[in-house]
Amino acid sequence: MNALIAAFIQRLEKIPHSLIAFIARFSIAAVFWKSGQTKIEGLAIDLFDGRFQIGLPHLADSTIPLFQSEYALPLLSPELAAHLAATAEHVFPVLILLGLATRFSALALLGMTLTIQLFVYPDAYPTHGTWAAVLLYLTARGPGVLSLDHLIARRYAH
Repeated sequence: MNALIAAFIQRLEKIPHSLIAFIARFSIAAVFWKSGQTKIEGLAIDLFDGRFQIGLPHLADSTIPLFQSEYALPLLSPELAAHLAATAEHVFPVLILLGLATRFSALALLGMTLTIQLFVYPDAYPTHGTWAAVLLYLTARGPGVLSLDHLIARRYAH
């Protein structure tokens, strides 16, 4: 029985990092992109429900009031926080999905996750812990071979 378990574990250990990283990148990018989409109007892209509206994005009317009441971050005005969050939730997920500046982007979203956990939804630690684990994995291990980071590193490795 021990040999069977050991053989099974050996097989699991052969799951490629690049596969895990790709799934992690796609999943965490979707979480933040979807959140960012709730904060803006004029640009709507959702691959799963087939919604495509290409236009000039701007904050939705409900976004700044949300940052004034429910989010209420210390040290930042609601206007600045709303713009920063909406921008971050669109730029960093795209970079992570492409595997470009992945570690930097994952760190930025990890900082955002910690801010949300500490100041906005302190009881949501199971969700934020999951996000943090994925973002820490990408920060520590990188995006894998299916990424622009990998192509750039290969090109300039000499």
